[in-house]
Amino acid sequence: METVAWSHPENERAGRPLLLMLHGYGSDESRMSALFKGMPGGFVCVAPRAPMEISGDWGWFLLDYFLANDFADVVAAATKVFSWLDTTMAKHQFSSISVLGFSQGMAMATTLIRLRPELFTAGVGLSGFALQNDLLGAMEPLERKIPFYWARDTADLVIHPDAIEFTAEWLAANTELQEARYEGMGHNFCPAELSDVASFLTANVPGSFVARG
Repeated sequence: METVAWSHPENERAGRPLLLMLHGYGSDESRMSALFKGMPGGFVCVAPRAPMEISGDWGWFLLDYFLANDFADVVAAATKVFSWLDTTMAKHQFSSISVLGFSQGMAMATTLIRLRPELFTAGVGLSGFALQNDLLGAMEPLERKIPFYWARDTADLVIHPDAIEFTAEWLAANTELQEARYEGMGHNFCPAELSDVASFLTANVPGSFVARG
């Protein structure tokens, strides 16, 4: 990944849990880096920029209103993330990797979990969805089910209802799911949601809690 935002300088990363934070479609890493301070203090947080340029912003793969995608683009993006993660893990020897995705970033996060479930300790999806894909589905249900926190507003008009229905079914079958609804949030974040995410991660990722002085 060519552009990456880190919560900690290089000399403060080794041996700590990593939280990989994936932005949505038509956005960039700054949307995620703005959330670093709200995550549990034991994490090293990292937000890579998605590889596909979209009208001056960035995305993981092309989408239409119905959230249809070219799976070759999805696999290409996932391969880039895994290559970067493997190199970064070898360098810093993180104690674990967890993943958080917003909107299309949740589709990317769940795809990473589906391809290499052994790599991740916990997952978080915010106002997003999982991809409906026959090739991925042929390998499921996953044998290893990680804790996963799915948060959204039921009135969010950005994510198509069919995608929400599939996502609910997929998460129930393939993760240890915790769901939460935040009415009035829309396709966005809210303070209560981010506080609950931090609590979920603290409870499920060893070493993520550090008392703030």
